[in-house]
Amino acid sequence: MALIYPTKSLENFPKHLTPNYKSTVKRSPTRPLMIIPHTLSELTGPVYGHNAVQEGDNDLTKQHAGEPLGERIIVHGQVLDEDRRPVKSALVELWQANACGRYVHNVDQHPAPLDPNFTGAGRTITDDNGHYKFITVKPGAYPWGNHPNAWRPNHIHFSVFGHSFVSRLVTQMYFPGDYLFPFDPIFNSVTDEKARNRMIASFDLENTVPDWALAFKFDIVLRGREATPLDNDDHH
Repeated sequence: MALIYPTKSLENFPKHLTPNYKSTVKRSPTRPLMIIPHTLSELTGPVYGHNAVQEGDNDLTKQHAGEPLGERIIVHGQVLDEDRRPVKSALVELWQANACGRYVHNVDQHPAPLDPNFTGAGRTITDDNGHYKFITVKPGAYPWGNHPNAWRPNHIHFSVFGHSFVSRLVTQMYFPGDYLFPFDPIFNSVTDEKARNRMIASFDLENTVPDWALAFKFDIVLRGREATPLDNDDHH
């Protein structure tokens, strides 16, 4: 891994102020940033171990008494460093809407049905070769009020933790061929087309399980020229 942080790669990340993504207008900084020293807990915790992740936490279709409604899918990939070397023992979390496009959250008032058999969150640890795998259902599109007739494409949120809270990365995975891409200001806040495409999973016929589930492959590159665009407040 390079010893000098490749700051040029940060240019591919979304800007804090993206006018077409209306909520960024209120939350983007309007004054010079201030450096606030990290606290000890930020630098040293949490310390995740394999014991914190239970077997089956990566299967979102088996967290309740029944199986959730919707198209069952397999999402897998590798967590890689800037030299595309696998990152082992990384905590990978995901969260998503259900097949009808609704989150299990009291802020979500989309009048689509909740699924009693689907919470929409899971986690796992990468293996020695940086691989992770989730079983879930394909999330639905949903309205989000950014502008008239605004709909978010089908997507899954991903989080990858390093050694502490301050080394957490958050991004979004999209599905290939979504017709809502041209209309989504969040997706298009990544202005470089090649970088945008790195947020789109590839359909993976080889890992599709016949008569059971389609598979999608989504590698997460932590930094560098091929870095997966982030979706947190660390970018500019």
